[in-house]
Amino acid sequence: MDRQALIKKWTPSPLTLILLGLIVYLWFRPPAEVSEEDRAAAPWEVRLTNGQLLSSDSLRGKVVLVNFWATWCPYCRKEKPVIDAFWQDYRSKGFEVVSISIDDPAEKIAAWMQDKEYAFMAAPTNDSVTAAFGHVASVPTSFIVDTDGHIRHKIAGQVHYPRLEKLVVPLLPRARQPS
Repeated sequence: MDRQALIKKWTPSPLTLILLGLIVYLWFRPPAEVSEEDRAAAPWEVRLTNGQLLSSDSLRGKVVLVNFWATWCPYCRKEKPVIDAFWQDYRSKGFEVVSISIDDPAEKIAAWMQDKEYAFMAAPTNDSVTAAFGHVASVPTSFIVDTDGHIRHKIAGQVHYPRLEKLVVPLLPRARQPS
């Protein structure tokens, strides 16, 4: 085989290059955008996948990550182990997670959470959640709520453990923070 034939054989088509570029962009997309919110959240409540009613008032005194997601979202799937690990490490220190699916019914959420062995709270969205956090159309999107029920941060995009440490740990009740 001559050199030109070999080069032609191994030269990718423009479509292949476009697809590779798209894959690289989606896999290594820019980091999440964090904004400072510091605003009161309207009272909200959800029916968890186990049927229990959870209200924002019952979470007072805890720092809460309210994570909006969908079972079809690859970035949501990628961040869930991070959220679970952080929750496991900090729940005894006053941290809680409420994972709100933007479009799946409770049965599908429960099955997905059980399949992945996640034990933090999960629920479908509803009007009271929309009133408190606004209409969330892009997932993953997360809000960090302080012990007084104020939304302190919004994370538009995938969360990472070091970012959660930076944003959550300073908000934890002082007596419960790790040394």
